[in-house]
Amino acid sequence: MNYRTLGKTGLKISEISLGTWQVGGKWGSGFDRKNAEQILNEAVDAGINFIDTADVYENRKSEKAVGKLIRSRREKIYIATK
Repeated sequence: MNYRTLGKTGLKISEISLGTWQVGGKWGSGFDRKNAEQILNEAVDAGINFIDTADVYENRKSEKAVGKLIRSRREKIYIATK
C-alpha cells in the first residue's frame, strides 16, 4: 500500500480509502454485519488506514461496524465522517 501525508497534519494516509456506503450489503438488501466485518478487516489487512462513513449509511449501522473495527484493531485507522 502506498501512503501520502495528509496536508500539514503529518498523518500518513493510505492512497486507497474504503467507503462504507454499501459495506454491509447491496442497495436495498439490508445490513449484513458479518459481511461488513469481513470487508473492513480485509481492507485493514491490505494496508488501508482511511475509512469514509456517514451516519446515514444503513441507519448508522456502517458507522457502528467501523467503530467495532477500530476497537478490535491495533493499527492507526483514520475516519472521515459526514
